[in-house]
Amino acid sequence: MNSDQRFFDFLKERIGLDVTSVGTAIIERAVRQRIIAVPGRTSDEYWQSLQASTQEQQALIEAVIVPETWFFRYPESFATLARLAVKRLAEIRHLRALRILSLPCSTGEEPYSIAMALLDAGLEPHQFKVDGLDVSPLSIERARGARFGRNSFRGADLGFRERHFTLDGEGYCLSERVREQVRLQVGNLLDPALLASETPYDFVFCRNLLIYFDQPTQRLVFEVLKRLTHQDGVLFIGPAEGSLLGRLGMRSIGAAQSFAFSRQGAPDPQPVPALMPTPLPIRQAQPRVVPPAVRPRPFMTSVTPIVEPKSSDAATLLASIAALANGGKSAEARAACEQYLRNHTPNAQVFYWLGLLSDMAGSALEAQGFYRKALYLEPQHAEALVHLAALLASQGDAAGARRLQERAARSGRAADSEHK
Repeated sequence: MNSDQRFFDFLKERIGLDVTSVGTAIIERAVRQRIIAVPGRTSDEYWQSLQASTQEQQALIEAVIVPETWFFRYPESFATLARLAVKRLAEIRHLRALRILSLPCSTGEEPYSIAMALLDAGLEPHQFKVDGLDVSPLSIERARGARFGRNSFRGADLGFRERHFTLDGEGYCLSERVREQVRLQVGNLLDPALLASETPYDFVFCRNLLIYFDQPTQRLVFEVLKRLTHQDGVLFIGPAEGSLLGRLGMRSIGAAQSFAFSRQGAPDPQPVPALMPTPLPIRQAQPRVVPPAVRPRPFMTSVTPIVEPKSSDAATLLASIAALANGGKSAEARAACEQYLRNHTPNAQVFYWLGLLSDMAGSALEAQGFYRKALYLEPQHAEALVHLAALLASQGDAAGARRLQERAARSGRAADSEHK
């Protein structure tokens, strides 16, 4: 099926999704799935059905959205939240409960992680409340069920699972004590009246969302986020969104690896170059962590083949890198990458991880080098393409970013065609 601008425009209007952030292939596949749900239906007939049915509109949105989340993702953010929450309660003299917002909250792992982090930090249930919002009613329904599979638990430190969950067959049920702290509801961040009757929140989590919007939508959403965040509050964002918030007038609070920003003492907003989005997350876990600054490694350019000790050793080390990164073990993940490159042939995914770690640590030049090394080895490495594009865009190189983004889109279409 050829690209159909009607469906791209619909998703842009309803959920702000910039089609270039995920590639046309993903949207086309979702539309095709909905068309063939009724045998013999044509594209035009489906378009008419889409316009007439709110149920079908939501079904298409659900087909595009791919939730990818787990408990205590970016663990440093929750440690920072706990510390700031204790401080904030003292500042307001314990006269009211803290208010925390998670959006999009997906299937509930983030808002429940917030509640567990604060309870484990010693806060009493009456001292805070958490709101979780998501555009997907299906995700909200799953979150309210509060029953999670093993994929929601990643990393080495799973002590929280013993404290707050009970094993139930193949899944884990969240304790009522945690569930009572969280209120879940459907909401669209593009709605200017979203939570209009609510007082601002002390802490707002909105991570890895702005990267899916074009520049005008980013500004619109940012104004909503500012309205929802207390003047003295803190906004937690995704690792790739820091440069954008800095140009919109926010400043980092200086807590390493927490991706936390405040409005106090921030400079005046500056012109914002378009931020190249990254693709919607896939089911395979990717590291989202920030390492300490390290010295750059020279790229191994020798064309002489290097004999690997054992392929199984390489696979084990690659799996270890992913586990360490997902568990927030930044230094250990970096060391494992270095170990891999010392003992095995160069690997595009390892260089991509090193680029991502450097990127999130603010070492832009080093990150560029690692991303380019990944692309040297694997020219169509999708993640390296889009992250390097985002990095170039944040530095004002819109033309270079656009070229890389187009390469990523072509790669996505080719992969989809091959799959079919």
